[in-house]
Amino acid sequence: MKRRLLRGTFALIVLLLVAAAAAAVWIRAELRASLAQLDGQHRLSGLSATVTVTRDELGIPTIRGGSRADVARATGFLHAQERFFQMDLARRRAAGELSALVGPRALVADRTIRIHRFRAEARRAVGLLQPDQRTMLAAYTAGVNDGLRSLGAVPFEYLLLRQDPAPWLDEDSLLVVLSMFVTLQDSDGEYEATLATMQELLPPEMFAFLAPRGTDWDAPIVGPAFEMPATPGPEVYDLRTRRAGRQTLPRRPRPRELSSLPWDLGSGIRDPGFVTTERAAIGSNGWAVNGQLTANGGALVANDMHLFIRVPNTWYRASLEWPDPGRPSEPHRMIGTTLPGVPALVTGSNTHVAWGFTNTYADWSDIILLETNSADPKQYLTPEGWRTFEQFDEAVVVAGQDEQHVAVSWTIWGPVLPPDYRGRARAYSWVAHSAARLAASLTPLEGVRTIEEAFDNVNGLGTPGQNFVVADRSGRIGWTVYGAIPQRVGLDGELPSRWADGAQGWRGWLAPADYPRVVDPPTGRIWTANARVVDGDMLAKLGDGSYEVGSRARVIRDRLMAKDRFSAEDFLAIQLDGRAEFLERWHGLLLAALTPDAVAGHARRAELRELLARGWTGQAAPDSAAYRFTRAFRDTVSERVFAFVLAECVEADPAFDYTTVRKREGPLWTLVTERPLHLLDPQYAGWDALLLDSIDTVVGAVTLDRSGPLADRVWSEANVTAYRHPLSGALPLLGRWLDMPPAALPGDLYSPRVASGSVGASERMVVSPGREAEGIMHMPTGQSGHPLSPFYSNSHQAWVEGTATPFLPGPTVHTLTLTP
Repeated sequence: MKRRLLRGTFALIVLLLVAAAAAAVWIRAELRASLAQLDGQHRLSGLSATVTVTRDELGIPTIRGGSRADVARATGFLHAQERFFQMDLARRRAAGELSALVGPRALVADRTIRIHRFRAEARRAVGLLQPDQRTMLAAYTAGVNDGLRSLGAVPFEYLLLRQDPAPWLDEDSLLVVLSMFVTLQDSDGEYEATLATMQELLPPEMFAFLAPRGTDWDAPIVGPAFEMPATPGPEVYDLRTRRAGRQTLPRRPRPRELSSLPWDLGSGIRDPGFVTTERAAIGSNGWAVNGQLTANGGALVANDMHLFIRVPNTWYRASLEWPDPGRPSEPHRMIGTTLPGVPALVTGSNTHVAWGFTNTYADWSDIILLETNSADPKQYLTPEGWRTFEQFDEAVVVAGQDEQHVAVSWTIWGPVLPPDYRGRARAYSWVAHSAARLAASLTPLEGVRTIEEAFDNVNGLGTPGQNFVVADRSGRIGWTVYGAIPQRVGLDGELPSRWADGAQGWRGWLAPADYPRVVDPPTGRIWTANARVVDGDMLAKLGDGSYEVGSRARVIRDRLMAKDRFSAEDFLAIQLDGRAEFLERWHGLLLAALTPDAVAGHARRAELRELLARGWTGQAAPDSAAYRFTRAFRDTVSERVFAFVLAECVEADPAFDYTTVRKREGPLWTLVTERPLHLLDPQYAGWDALLLDSIDTVVGAVTLDRSGPLADRVWSEANVTAYRHPLSGALPLLGRWLDMPPAALPGDLYSPRVASGSVGASERMVVSPGREAEGIMHMPTGQSGHPLSPFYSNSHQAWVEGTATPFLPGPTVHTLTLTP
């Protein structure tokens, strides 16, 4: 009996091993079958002529076709074969359909975004496209679906999720554009709501002080820096007396759906026991110099767009070529980055103009305070009288569960938001809600040859509003806004307002001729880095959607002003600049706080002072403990100062989040240097006590469960730069296979080289139009989203090291011929 049992057990083990081996062979076969076709021929239905796709050693394709529609069809084919899962996530994110793919873990994200009804808007926008654009989009969609069908197996992510990919629709490409709106702009009016709470609860002088128009970090290309308002005196706001005997609790920022999937790593500093109060800057750097400042007379443009870096990267590099009927000897040529899901070039050069983007942080939305009918709560007041809310039942499909329903109400101005802290009904007007504008955004800049033509082409497009830095082949440079600017009447957009009487609101869109524009400034230099760029009437048209503080812009400006000749390599050096100029004065303040009396009898304080005095390099270097402690000190002081100064706002409004005010460094530095006692938490005898308590908190948090010298607690230990595939967090055993290897990188949120958690430069580009062979470009991860592809990670190391690699695709390694 025992022998039969052993034989049976052995047989079962053998059977299980055979089954496991067979499963492994099947999985590997399926994975290989889902690799993109790189060589040979493929029949792509709908082409008017043969399209040739050559790839270089990095996998960067050059797509040559007989028409723009053919190139769009081939681009869709390539995007689907190498990036379909990324495209699918982007469309589902905007449409609120992630749960149908990944289950209930995405429900919060889906329910939140459904108020915008972006699927319906994208469908309307498709119907508004011009005929040629509709034809091209249809060609791209057909190419995507052919590329997906032509794979020998579904992309590997669908095997892991046990799902089938849904076909691509024309409207999905516009959903991908809307997904970028969600990434780059305020989708719920949080900043404006924060200002409203402050304005309603604080004295006017205090509100102006805590929400300044600018700070001493301002570095606009037009106009001076704005001065900080004076600190309100105790006769205005004696908060210390008002709150005597009351406890002030630290306020953590409320969570936000910042990533496209709810299990993504996120961003920020990860100190054990210490949570940063900074929110990552989804921004970019972009600048240009005219031809008089280069050796060859060509204007030069630089761009590095800061985003959450995932695997694969946001962008897909490509070179697109097709004939120009008006110039048979000179075909259209577009080189740069594309966004999988969209047929257009995003940044790069058409050989006549070259351009890059940075997020504006201008004001792209407004909160409307609604007046509802007391006799009928289903009605709200408009300039034409009472009107009934539009009601929609948004069905959210959830994989493995019953579908859920989200009740959504809309007004003539936009969707209804949840009530504010005072219970007031609100609606939201946002540029992203305009289907007509969205329909104008498909393939800009393809035929333009001058700065003025480029401006006319991009002013008014329905894309996330961007600083547009451009150079043309004649050596000229310019700046304007890429996107649609609302024409506001009766309001500046800073605070929520009532639109019911028609005196305030949006009256269409700003005409291109009225857009802010700067061409050939006297300095020969233009720079943007998400901070304020202009002043006066131009600024009034843009509004303020919470500009960045200006630390990166100022470093870039100063480096551009320090020389009178620039090369592509010089620009790359600025992109890689990790200097800690923003924290220099905080380093000085930290040292000054550690006086002989303060360190007497405190071994760790004394050790920290020695480290700061000897170890400060002025760089956000990965091996710098001095930088890490200075950064943590500044963040801790910030949290404690504002937890008290804004205590009455925090207590009144559960949603209040002062981290949305990106220029808060101005009031913070003023407070810690002027040290007004009436604005100091009563738990501290004086400002020195707050600073020393912050120091002790930082040292305790950083050394928690860690022994050894403070010098070992370096910046890279806190600033864990991790670039992950969206599924690796949910399937941790696959992380090593799917994610990029960890790397200790220089930089922070405040230096030109941004490296903070998973936020970084999604590409680095330097190019002169007409001289593309002298340009530079690299990006993280690789061209392909397939881990078995040779192009999955082979671009990454050059990006990590900051190595200059060519802007143009290199010699051909693979050739694929697409035939009708």
